[in-house]
Amino acid sequence: MKSIKILFVFALSLFVTDAFSQDDKLKFKTKWDNGLKIESEDEQFKLKFGGRIMADYSLFNQNNDLDNAFNKLEITEALEIRRSRFFLSGSIYNNTAFKLQIDFTDKKVSLKDVYIHLKNIPIVGNLQVGHFKEPLRLESLTTNKYITFIERAFPTDFTPERSNGIMIFNDFLNRRLSAQLGYFKPSNNKGRAVTGRITGLLVNNEADNNILHVGAGFSHRNIDTYSISAKPAHLAPEYIDTGDILNVKHVNMLSLEAAYIIKSFTLHGEYMSSDVKTDINNYNFSSYFGQASYFITGESANIASSYHGFGRVKPNKNLGDGDGLGAWELAFRFTSANLDSKSIIGGQQENISIGLNWYLNSATRIKFNNVLANVKGKGNANVFQVRFQIDF
Repeated sequence: MKSIKILFVFALSLFVTDAFSQDDKLKFKTKWDNGLKIESEDEQFKLKFGGRIMADYSLFNQNNDLDNAFNKLEITEALEIRRSRFFLSGSIYNNTAFKLQIDFTDKKVSLKDVYIHLKNIPIVGNLQVGHFKEPLRLESLTTNKYITFIERAFPTDFTPERSNGIMIFNDFLNRRLSAQLGYFKPSNNKGRAVTGRITGLLVNNEADNNILHVGAGFSHRNIDTYSISAKPAHLAPEYIDTGDILNVKHVNMLSLEAAYIIKSFTLHGEYMSSDVKTDINNYNFSSYFGQASYFITGESANIASSYHGFGRVKPNKNLGDGDGLGAWELAFRFTSANLDSKSIIGGQQENISIGLNWYLNSATRIKFNNVLANVKGKGNANVFQVRFQIDF
């Protein structure tokens, strides 16, 4: 089955490329722009091939209190391929775009972004259909290629990032105001969700690297079962977990976000709440984080767009470019989650993360993270991680 899917992707790539070249009047050019790009000279047809590889090394430690509460750690050291993905994306006649992204991690083949995007629709602006990220939470919308830390903060654990759905979205006032609204169904087609988000750029001075982004999102979800669990790192234990909440009538989720970029300094914070209504009770769970980062080599973060979040960082000088050492970034984050509500004792946890990121060039990054986790009333854990990452 896996071989068939890989062959399908390869055949599709050849087919699309061949289809684009059928018109003898069209001339195409090939270039490298953080990925292989093929474009017609009139820019009416575009293709891009790319991917990412992320290899993580982790050390885990927890104190005796957590040993007693959750048993001793099964692993204290790990090396894994966290992500290995390839994608094909493109646009046709400047009014239709598409993307097919497949992940090959953990001996599985899974679909990530698979969608058709229609542009320049009157009033609506853009319409997207397929499997993609719901418009909720700035950090979730930012691709994992560009997030500051190795793993995202707790608010992303409250609901899956991607669903099957249809979404309309548009920018207004020269991109100072943006809105997204979608109708989504989970992959098992059990339940439905309406998710929307609005964001604004209160300050938008890209020339001086001065940007203030604020936003709010809401999701109303009709599902039968709901649960939240979280851990300090991908292979670490889940120290907090609500378990399955049954007989759910609906879940209302609220997300608040803000990010401020001034020169080489960035502040970013988010809040997430989840109100769960069941046949016999109502529950509320919440989480938030705040983080700060600083490029000691003078670079600046950037926001690619409202829906896509933070963008790619380009070092002022790549490693090996004369006396260039790449870009170096220091980062600090505090994140907290409360999964206790009435009869559900899911637990409370706070994490402090310290990070050092080395951008060898715009496509290659090495991350160093140390996470200190405090599980309220149960104990403490520590995780040290290193990620080697390339994307193209």
